Amino acid sequence: MNDAVAVPMAELVHRRWRDREAPDGDFIVFADGSLRVMDLLRTRSPDRPDDLRAESWCWLEILRATEWSTDDWVEVGSTRATQVHRGNRASAGESAHHGSIGWVALTRDDEDATLEWLAVSRWSDPFHEVTLDDTAVTAVSTAGRVWTFPRDAPQNVRITAGPGARR
Repeated sequence: MNDAVAVPMAELVHRRWRDREAPDGDFIVFADGSLRVMDLLRTRSPDRPDDLRAESWCWLEILRATEWSTDDWVEVGSTRATQVHRGNRASAGESAHHGSIGWVALTRDDEDATLEWLAVSRWSDPFHEVTLDDTAVTAVSTAGRVWTFPRDAPQNVRITAGPGARR
């Protein structure tokens, strides 16, 4: 039986977060149990087709769901970076499930690390740096991409090439 059928969505999300699991795919999961399905779009400049630094990346929201189910969960327990700011904690890392999966989470800085939201991307590569301020969570992937998530609307993420972006 699928957990999502038997357990309210918010409770399911928090239980899975405590077990350091997330839906497998490109998603943002929120504390209220809602989910945003995301799609990574990569484009290249026609005059520099072999230069990965010339790529433009967008992580686009393609679907919103308040009720959803999945049988596929990935581990998000490998934390590579964390930062605390005014009662919240930003964390970032990788999944042991597959080398290209990265994740970023915003939680309360409490005993339970209560989840606000969790973003998981199959194609980002692991995140190894994270910063948190009043307006954004910014994470840097091992591919050198800088993902800036607005705290209150992480689905509006902006992705730029950092100075260490791969060629």
